Amino acid sequence: MTAASGLVVVDKPSGWTSHDVVARIRRRAGTRRVGHAGTLDPMATGVLVVGIEKATRLLGHLTRTEKEYLATIRLGQATDTGDADGTVVSASPAAALTLAQVRAAAAPLTGEIQQVPPTVSAVKVRGRRAYQLAREGRAPVLDARPVTVHEFTISDPRPAGADGCLLDVTAVVRCSSGTYVRALARDLGESLGVGGHLTMLRRTRVGPYRLSDARTMDELAADLRVMPLAQAAAAAFPVRSLTEAETRGLSHGASLSAAGFAGPVAALAPDGTLVALVEERDGQARPLAVFVP
Repeated sequence: MTAASGLVVVDKPSGWTSHDVVARIRRRAGTRRVGHAGTLDPMATGVLVVGIEKATRLLGHLTRTEKEYLATIRLGQATDTGDADGTVVSASPAAALTLAQVRAAAAPLTGEIQQVPPTVSAVKVRGRRAYQLAREGRAPVLDARPVTVHEFTISDPRPAGADGCLLDVTAVVRCSSGTYVRALARDLGESLGVGGHLTMLRRTRVGPYRLSDARTMDELAADLRVMPLAQAAAAAFPVRSLTEAETRGLSHGASLSAAGFAGPVAALAPDGTLVALVEERDGQARPLAVFVP
């Protein structure tokens, strides 16, 4: 039997791709209509939001929400991928760096910045993924793109490496969609003149969904707990309660009068059913996605 429409908040294990998680949940849910909101690298762990059936139509809007990460950045080595899965391409002693120096270098990487994505990334270049070109020995030159880093807090410096000449620091990052924490580690290391890469990355939040909401793959194998569609939408977006007449009109794709909301809004029927996501423009609330016949 196919699982009900809704979201599953997964605590992705290290070594799994985001597609691996989707494939496993497809089998468990009995449907191919499964997707995720925002890729996590195989090395990374933590919150991966997965949509089943009708909830896949929420995912494109959830990918644009704010995200939080806990990371370990190793200073003194740069890798070709920006993380520990890559090959070390440069090294320089970093043990003498102070916490004040590292924090000072992190400060310009906060706020609205221009960030160049890692060469090994899913960014498309002339229809091809950057990582595909890099594997073929044709690493592309990627353009910087605007992102917002709301928080880049550095703490807990400690010696690392076999001879203690490297420096590991803990970083808490709160950022907009599209921000690469691997690129922050790279740019921090470059600013300090020693290189840097991630040795650990754990996503702790996607929009309103936190690690406390997430379940491991083993837990989901025993009990595929699905967050109902209306509950999932109400957690992520402002809620607009509809009248019966508005429900009928919106379910057929009609627009509503504006009510003063910004961004996507979850429009709920009187019985609590999610009717649609709407967005206000030019004095009207127009449907972005309709979820009822």
